[in-house]
Amino acid sequence: MNDGPEQPDGGAGGMTRAAFLAAVAASATAATAAALSPLKDVLDLPSLEEFLQQHYKELSPEEKKAVLERIAKQVKKDYGVRANLSDPPPIPGVEFGYALNIGRCIGCRKCVHACVKENNQSRNPELQYIRVLKMRKGSIDVESSEHHYEGEVPEAGFYYMPVQCHQCRKAPCVKVCPVKATWQEPDGIIVVDYDWCIGCRYCMAACPYYARRFNFAKPEIPAGELNADMAYLSNRPRPKGVVEKCTFCLQRTREGKYPACVEVCPTGSRKFGNLLDPDSEVSQVIKNKRVYVLKEEVGTLPRFYYYFDL
Repeated sequence: MNDGPEQPDGGAGGMTRAAFLAAVAASATAATAAALSPLKDVLDLPSLEEFLQQHYKELSPEEKKAVLERIAKQVKKDYGVRANLSDPPPIPGVEFGYALNIGRCIGCRKCVHACVKENNQSRNPELQYIRVLKMRKGSIDVESSEHHYEGEVPEAGFYYMPVQCHQCRKAPCVKVCPVKATWQEPDGIIVVDYDWCIGCRYCMAACPYYARRFNFAKPEIPAGELNADMAYLSNRPRPKGVVEKCTFCLQRTREGKYPACVEVCPTGSRKFGNLLDPDSEVSQVIKNKRVYVLKEEVGTLPRFYYYFDL
C-alpha cells in the first residue's frame, strides 16, 4: 500500500520519518565510534573507507585510484614522505621464475638486508622475508640448519641456502585462506591484500617453506629509510595484525627491473626471469643445469629452483 508523501510526525520539531531514521543511524555510528575509540591504543582499527572497501579484484580503476590516494595520504601522515604509489599489473606472456646457485652463495646475507630496505619491512620488531640457511657440507637436512649464524663467511665445512617464498603453482597458502586475501597472479606471483587479511595465519601454517611473516606489533620503519616507490600488492607499509611475504619485488619486476636481492648479490648466485621465454637466463639454467626444488615431496611445484655449477 502506498502511504503517500511523508508527513511531519506532529512533534514539536516537525521531524519527518526519513530525518528521524537518519538521526538514529548517525547516533548509532557515533556510539559505535565512541565505544571503539579506547581500542585505538591497542588495535590498528581500519578507517571507514578501509572497512567498506571491496575486494581488490572487484575494484574499478576509479576505485583503485581512490584507494591509492588514501594510502598515499596515510603514508604522508605517518612518515612525512610523499609516496610514489602504483599498482602495476602482470605483464602478458610473463611467468616469473627464480634460480639460485647454492654452489656460489657465500652466506653474506646482503640479499636479506636489500630485501628489508626495498620492501619496507619492519625494523622493530625486525621482519625478514629471506632466511639464509647455514648447511653442513654433505647434508641436505634443512631441519638441522642454522640461520642465526655469526662470524666471517663463508665458513669452512658449510654451504648456504637462502629460502624465501617459492611462488608455488599449487600454493597451499592460497587454498587455506578463508577470506581470499591471498591469491596467485597470472605472472605466478602470490600476493596478499593487506586490507583484506584478517590475521588468522592459516597461510603461515600451510606454507612448507616458512615464507610468510606476521606483524604481531605495529611495524616500525624510520622515516628516513622508507622506500617511497611502493605498490599496492607489495611493499606499501603494512598494519599490525596482517601477514606479509616476498612478492619477487613486483613493484620492480613488473617494471622490467630485477628484484633487489638479485641486484645486490655479489657472487651472481641469483638468476631471475621469464620462464615462458626459452632464451631467458632462468630458463637456460633450468634447461642446462642440474636443478632441484626444496621439499619436492609436498607437491607445491615451486617457481624457485636451486642448482650447482657442475
